[in-house]
Amino acid sequence: MIIENTQTQMRKGILEYCILSIISRGEIYASDIMEELRNARLLVVEGTLYPLLTRLKNNGLLVYNWVESASGPPRKYYKLSEDGQKVLDQLDVTWQELVYAVTTTTSKNGMVNQPHNNQETGETN
Repeated sequence: MIIENTQTQMRKGILEYCILSIISRGEIYASDIMEELRNARLLVVEGTLYPLLTRLKNNGLLVYNWVESASGPPRKYYKLSEDGQKVLDQLDVTWQELVYAVTTTTSKNGMVNQPHNNQETGETN
């Protein structure tokens, strides 16, 4: 059905941003990322997450550490690189712009309170 395809594409479009945002909170194991995405109702399967993590790592946005596990083999914990944090900061701004644009175009009167971005400090009022 057309609506299901559109919904899937919308979720895919924001998945990378959401993953970077989750990882920005601190070192995290891949299964914990999946759990957070599922809890947020961005249902993801391993076949989607692991290639995305690999691509983000290969693009220099993530780094990882192997951590010994008491109950099995070592686990790979991901964290953002400096470049990853810079990209996330840019995506935060882009997301706010998209939220404003979508809210404005889908509201009944076309008027929404726009956040004001201080160009000198980058802070939002």
